[in-house]
Amino acid sequence: MTARILNGNVIRDQIYAELQTEIAALAAEGIVPGLAAVLAGDNPASHIYVKSKIAACEKLGLGSFQSAPPSTVTTADLLAIVDDLNRRDDVDGILVQLPLPPQVDSKRVLEAVDPAKDVEGFHPLNLGKLVAGRAGLVACTPAGVMEILRRSGIVIEGANAVVLGRSDIVGKPMALLLLHANATITVCHSKTRDLPAVVRGADILVAAIGRAAMVQPSWIRPGATVIDVGINRITDAVEAARIFVNHSDRLEQFRAKGSVLVGDVHPDVADVAGAITPVPGGVGPLTIAMLMSNTVRAARMRRGSRQPAQSVGGRS
Repeated sequence: MTARILNGNVIRDQIYAELQTEIAALAAEGIVPGLAAVLAGDNPASHIYVKSKIAACEKLGLGSFQSAPPSTVTTADLLAIVDDLNRRDDVDGILVQLPLPPQVDSKRVLEAVDPAKDVEGFHPLNLGKLVAGRAGLVACTPAGVMEILRRSGIVIEGANAVVLGRSDIVGKPMALLLLHANATITVCHSKTRDLPAVVRGADILVAAIGRAAMVQPSWIRPGATVIDVGINRITDAVEAARIFVNHSDRLEQFRAKGSVLVGDVHPDVADVAGAITPVPGGVGPLTIAMLMSNTVRAARMRRGSRQPAQSVGGRS
């Protein structure tokens, strides 16, 4: 068996096409949704992530703004920046790129974001709405996973779904979204007993544990759907040879670049699963797509637009 590849780039493009229709409708009302990114410090990965998000705004015709305080920024400095963005009417969404410098109280900064502009879905108020099943802004990566499942025709209702990882950003909201979609949920973590056996019971597995190639083929029930949220960069030649022993093309990538990306799921799982997301090109593109969707949604909600707009993935 070779798994069906759930291509995140294709699904992202579907969502972008729907959003362009919605953005045009808002423009007719004189509304241009705007996203502000706060990027503190010199983390190279953070700069790449923010650049890609700004590029997506430009592609869709959204307003984009960036604040780039130095790595010496204080919590008070960032709170002042967030307060200014909260007050700006041309800013509908605020993205505080993590990680923040170590001297900054990240929780205080994230909780200072106006919940109506919290397009990453991290604010306790939006998390509470998710728990209660009320409409609100949902964390982008879990929301993107739901889009992949629904648009790929994966049956969620009644399925046994295992979420591997319990972070506030992915694992917990992911479990809640699947639960609201009528799946039966198991959340696994580092203390779960006989983890492979628990994972083997999944019709749908969402792996978000942050450990390269941790999920082995023997952990997967044949035909299961596997969503790989992990993004891990391999730079050790021995580790690359071990993980990609059956994937000469990926080894060639490693030799050419000195590094290669792998998810939390071993690439050989594709020989057992019924459907799987690739890394890269799976969940990643959907995370940015849902950030764009949340920005448009926030603009409509906070400005009281009467335009019903297109519902992305069945969300009103």
